[in-house]
Amino acid sequence: MVLRKAALISLVITEGSRVSAFAPNPPNRNVQVKSKHVLSTRLFATVEKDEAAVDAPDHMPELRDIAPTIDPKSSNTAFLRYMSDHAFSVANNAKYWNERAQSLLSWEHYPFTSENCEGVVTGGFEYGDVAWFSGAKLNVCYNAIDRHVQNGKADQVAMIWEGDEPGQVLKFTYSDMLRRVSEIANALKSQGVKKGDVVTIYMPMIPQLPMTILACARIGAVHSVVFAGFSSEALSARISASKSKFVVTTDNGVRGGKTIPLKKIVDDAIERNDCKDIVKNVMVFERERSIASDAVTADPSAMNWISDRDVNMNDLLPKQRPYCTPETMDAEDELFILYTSGSTGQPKGLVHTTGGYSLYAAHTIQTTFDLQPNDVFACVADCGWITGHTYVVYAPLLSGSTTVLFESTPLYPDAGRYWDMVERHKISLFYTAPTAIRSLVRFGDDIPKKYDLSSLRILGSVGEPINPAAWQWYYETVGQERCTVVDTYWQTETGGHIVTNIPGVTPMKPGSCTLPLYGIDLVVLDPMTGEAIEGNDVEGVLAIRSPWPGIARTCLGDHARYLSTYLRPYPGYYFTGDAVYRDKDGFYFITGRVDDVLNVSGHRIGTAEVESALVKHPSVAQAAVVGRPHPIKGEAIIAYATPTESNTEDEEELVKELRLLVRSEIGPFASPDVICVTPSLPMTRSGKIMRRVLRKISAGEADQLGDVSTLADPGVVDVLIELMEKQAV
Repeated sequence: MVLRKAALISLVITEGSRVSAFAPNPPNRNVQVKSKHVLSTRLFATVEKDEAAVDAPDHMPELRDIAPTIDPKSSNTAFLRYMSDHAFSVANNAKYWNERAQSLLSWEHYPFTSENCEGVVTGGFEYGDVAWFSGAKLNVCYNAIDRHVQNGKADQVAMIWEGDEPGQVLKFTYSDMLRRVSEIANALKSQGVKKGDVVTIYMPMIPQLPMTILACARIGAVHSVVFAGFSSEALSARISASKSKFVVTTDNGVRGGKTIPLKKIVDDAIERNDCKDIVKNVMVFERERSIASDAVTADPSAMNWISDRDVNMNDLLPKQRPYCTPETMDAEDELFILYTSGSTGQPKGLVHTTGGYSLYAAHTIQTTFDLQPNDVFACVADCGWITGHTYVVYAPLLSGSTTVLFESTPLYPDAGRYWDMVERHKISLFYTAPTAIRSLVRFGDDIPKKYDLSSLRILGSVGEPINPAAWQWYYETVGQERCTVVDTYWQTETGGHIVTNIPGVTPMKPGSCTLPLYGIDLVVLDPMTGEAIEGNDVEGVLAIRSPWPGIARTCLGDHARYLSTYLRPYPGYYFTGDAVYRDKDGFYFITGRVDDVLNVSGHRIGTAEVESALVKHPSVAQAAVVGRPHPIKGEAIIAYATPTESNTEDEEELVKELRLLVRSEIGPFASPDVICVTPSLPMTRSGKIMRRVLRKISAGEADQLGDVSTLADPGVVDVLIELMEKQAV
């Protein structure tokens, strides 16, 4: 549904304009605004629905026709304030973040003052040596738990655990968290974990997962959480790359009524050659004992047990002291490693640091979600991804609010699961992915209307662009046209939101992540020249001109890759890897990746990773993987495989084996939607696969192939078109 017929109010911010600036905790000041594009917004007027636009196809919306939806809480004054605040934060980067650091975190030692910001940020994009608050000391776990206990919140609920079954609920106060996290921290230390050690965490969404994350932060260990949907092969690669001697897992995980044998996957991962001699200790929680109010004795024969390596955490914890002294950390000490897909096929271990990441997590949740003391914040992401790290664990707890940990799926046991949870827990801030929203749209409006959703104040979208029709359903049916919808754009690399609307401040626009957050100097670059493109109604690649505290500092063990991926493509800028359209109102729309990384249900999957898995099959000579639009998942994975000359397998059987191979090598979420066995691929005369041709054929756009004169065998195009048409039957 497209919104039109809004009155137009233009705010022209040009070189040299002078406006007042009011940042969070602002001093008195004026600021010269130096924005080089015009922000012309249809603001603060009655927005009517154009019924003629309702039936317009939304899979590729005409972005130029989408008008802003007025946030019920916003005003022209608030928007002017945003413009001046943002201008100040960009022009006075160190000063702005110095103020925020002193306001949002408790430091053991902070060598900077309001008057002296020298050294707050050092380094830059040229060498990739950015550092924030070097020499300042703090502990993130102390900031997330202890200080709230000391400040009168000991009995406030810090975390609500919603298990796989709707009746499974556990609540933990801040004092509970302090005791339990301390016990786990002491247990880790008893097994030899010390400051700087990498601890791999491969766990389901049970309370002990965030508790273990915080326990690592408490003792200065570096946590490396691996999504529990990854295969043993993928887990093994991550353990090996990080040289992690310690693994924390559970016997099983449960999701959507299905049991996943996590300990077995860990055992298989460690048995692989690349990490067989690395892991010294595996600490195992028994899921049922961990979540049960009464003692439950597990059947020891149910899992493989290696006596000189494996430790039962449920037996170990009662022996631990209930308090663990937090380790003093430098702001630039490593906090965690998180792996994300790359275009080369090898996942990147991105390193986030203690001070900058923590500040940015707290700053973004309080800005984007207008977090209030009594809010119940439900981010339904898995902690194996950056969204779970930042907005399930760190940001809500650093802010002293209540976070919800969700173990199940949006459709289990039925399509009302989210809304039932909102009603029972009085959730005020709800954060999910467009894939989940689109899957729920199919069930219509009646299901959300069965539940009391009056507690909701703000709805969030994360992981991928949300199409306007899904946005409209979320806003109207779930939010009842009174909740702000924040469409957040960010990445594992950024640590937190970088582009999003702000409740009560900036307008909403269906399908658009709208405008940059404070401190983010956003630019659109010409992909060919690398020059910044001025003005509006322009397309290019999205980049950032100056550092912010939450940026990942490096790729573990491979700084050259960090530089070549993010900082060398366009010198002087951080390159997001995303294409962008800045519309005539100055609002930003993410239009897709410019590298070979797919966004499937909010998961970034490198095409090279899937291709590498496919060619491990002895009957496959070559493989190519592309994406195509999918109405629910955003993108579907389409794989093309050419068999070896010696292959004698039945094609149907080969396809089944290839699906299983990808699931085994990467995980079920990376399994191709379509596998097309083809005698050849569209190769150029120089031997490169022309992926553009595969993308067009996969999307049913064979009439838009463009120039294929450089193909070594143009006849392959007709073969591929015919094969894909058969797949569609």
